[in-house]
Amino acid sequence: MKFKEGYIKKEDRKKILLLCDDIRMHSGIATMAREIVMGTSHRFNWVQLGAAIKHPDEGKRFDLSKNISEQTQIPDASVFIVPNSGYGDVDKVRRLISQEKPDALFIFTDPRYWTWLFQIEREVRKSIPICYLNIWDDYPAPLYNRNFYNSCDLLMGISKQTVNINKLVLGDLAKDKVIKYVPHGINSNHFYKIDEAYENYKQYKGFTKSIYKDKDIDFTVFFNSRNIRRKAPSDLIAGFRVFCDKIGKEKARKCALILHTAPKDQNGTDLTKVKEALCDPDYVNVYFSKQKLTTEQMNWMYNLADLTVLPSSNEGWGLALTESMMAETMIAANVTGGMQDQMRFTDKKGEWIDFDADFPSNHRGTYKNCGDWAIPIFPSNISVVGSIPTPYIFDDRCSFEDIASAIEECYNLTPEERQQRGRSAREWVTSEESGMSAVSMCNNVINSIEETLKVFTPRPDFDFIKVEEQKRDYVEHKLIY
Repeated sequence: MKFKEGYIKKEDRKKILLLCDDIRMHSGIATMAREIVMGTSHRFNWVQLGAAIKHPDEGKRFDLSKNISEQTQIPDASVFIVPNSGYGDVDKVRRLISQEKPDALFIFTDPRYWTWLFQIEREVRKSIPICYLNIWDDYPAPLYNRNFYNSCDLLMGISKQTVNINKLVLGDLAKDKVIKYVPHGINSNHFYKIDEAYENYKQYKGFTKSIYKDKDIDFTVFFNSRNIRRKAPSDLIAGFRVFCDKIGKEKARKCALILHTAPKDQNGTDLTKVKEALCDPDYVNVYFSKQKLTTEQMNWMYNLADLTVLPSSNEGWGLALTESMMAETMIAANVTGGMQDQMRFTDKKGEWIDFDADFPSNHRGTYKNCGDWAIPIFPSNISVVGSIPTPYIFDDRCSFEDIASAIEECYNLTPEERQQRGRSAREWVTSEESGMSAVSMCNNVINSIEETLKVFTPRPDFDFIKVEEQKRDYVEHKLIY
């Protein structure tokens, strides 16, 4: 049998304890964690404390090893899940570390979910490193995250902005960390361009017909995200209405906006009421996709779309954009957070931009040139918002008029031009430069964890600290750049 390159026998692999959404679930975190587990199970053995809200399988233990082996053709994969309601607590993690004896602890999602873990970081790091696949949506550099970042040995930043934030927040402490850029990666076998040779082409066409309710549609805008305020779906509906008015009723009747989201959400709004108030059904076609879809059906959605739009005012990454690009569909997005990475802005030298203290974001439009698959929407307003646990963060709001202009820009391209730009998107997202394929992401995770294990120094029982005047916390990077 031919083994996967880099294969290590099960008994010789390092074991990783993973804390995040149950990899059998369908959240963005679960999807990426599943890809990581499957794509690295030839190098690591995995045990997951699999989180969900009121987990129906809590108290059980599942062996996914055989299933993972069949899917990955790794003969001796070792993957176990211990389902849990919530992300865990001190006692559960202590018990798992004692029972499983992992070589590293791997966490993934917002740092506020791990406050209890960071409080015992010395205890954990006396024996194993803490590896954190982390992201932060925007500047100013969140100094309130410093202790969280400092509690980790490895920081894998999902976006270039996050990597810079990790370094800015840690300051001199960054030299003692392994800090890497590990962007989200999409499985190229799950998202791709569909043609008539596709084995389920007839089902795909039937699915398309059911979405449009037998209307003759030749241009489609797609939204795939949660109905929450920062995702700005109401602005997209308003923008689509303005776009329809700009091109005229006759042309607008052949256009559609599909929102794959819950139409009503307590954390967002009632989008059905927004649609009723703003959209005349005679010429403005807005459809909601409410049901859960399989990965294959999600690929159908990206394929029937001409443009995927994400107007979020804060967005750590924006997985829908990467999936869309992999399916060869153009994207339009607000220039903020990790969505900037996916648009591939270039500097004056024609190089993919990176960030530092003097240039921590491109949301002010410093650079305009980007990949031809992307239509950037620059924020019209940048305000400072916050909460008690996260006192300050920029909120990058784009206007619905600018969303309308972005949609119109894509609409004015010929179908052939949109197809060519979609091909460019897939070529780049699968390239070594972008690192946004599942294969690249998994290789980055392997290299990052193995480097960390190699340089890991266990925490001592205590530290000697010289008592002196404490330096005042101050965001040293510019606020206008």
